Amino acid sequence: MAGPEELDVHGAGVRFTSGDKVYFPRLGAAGTKRALADYYLAVTDPADGPLLAALRDRPTHLQRFPDGIDGPEVYSKRLPRGHPDDLESCSVTFPSGRTADVLKVVRPADVLWAVQMSTVTFHPWPVRCGDTDHPDELRIDLDPQPGTSFDEARAVALGVLRPLLDELGLVGYVKTSGGRGLHVYLRIKTDWDFIEVRRAGIALAREVERRAPDAVTSSWWKEERGARIFVDFNQNARDRTMASAYSVRATPIATVSTPLTWDELAEADPDDYTLATVPDLIARRGDPWRTIGDREQSLEPLLQLVAADEARGLGDLPYPPNYPKMPGEPKRVQPSREKSG
Repeated sequence: MAGPEELDVHGAGVRFTSGDKVYFPRLGAAGTKRALADYYLAVTDPADGPLLAALRDRPTHLQRFPDGIDGPEVYSKRLPRGHPDDLESCSVTFPSGRTADVLKVVRPADVLWAVQMSTVTFHPWPVRCGDTDHPDELRIDLDPQPGTSFDEARAVALGVLRPLLDELGLVGYVKTSGGRGLHVYLRIKTDWDFIEVRRAGIALAREVERRAPDAVTSSWWKEERGARIFVDFNQNARDRTMASAYSVRATPIATVSTPLTWDELAEADPDDYTLATVPDLIARRGDPWRTIGDREQSLEPLLQLVAADEARGLGDLPYPPNYPKMPGEPKRVQPSREKSG
């Protein structure tokens, strides 16, 4: 086992151990903890590192695999006791009402400290630490259900979602999930709270479903989804997070959740974007999300869809099961159980 070393991370020292531990067994020596650290060093340059742009000043949860991806997963929401004094944190409030101090990523060294703590994937909140109650992102998760794949998610993104966003005067930024799905982010003004942003996400999901009912579903209940792409509106609920742009995922080939241009999406294969390939891709063509921070968009076009749905008698949809009962939320009962009762 490799001994401890001191990594110089842009002027800050990070103690690093067990660099030769294999995290991705299929990759062998190319899938070690040190290879993971080298990847994150490559994408967190303080001047133009695109991962740092995705994480900076956001409360960030850590998806950790102390024994590699085939071992137990530890999902860390709270910054652990005994962390280095130079790490920063910010306080967030969970749906239960409890609060916690969560890692606030400020420097590349913060990312490498997390890798030392066996982090593979970073999960930032859609808020900044200065205001953790008002999202600055609406996140659209196109989640393939059994019988569908990345190809179907791409067809929905290009053929339905993007034209709808164009009609609404909104600009979306697309990335691979690192699996079979796609994520599309809208940078928004911080004028709305989590409830309002989630309702906007529901209205968007319903409109995409109306335009392609055979290909898309907004049903929270799996038994109703069928072989369609699920638009997971609850990714906009408080405390729900998605893998950040440029995060490595716990897949056999160490795929990366990779930002793309819409033109690139048309020919993309998510398995082409990995720990080994993404740094060179960035060096060749830059970061397609480099302008996302320049677009603070209004939620009003989507809130108009909310109002139109309410006029149709369409209200809220169920929250995840660990959330308290929310005002206006329908019963959290599977349709089949409700019928049988």
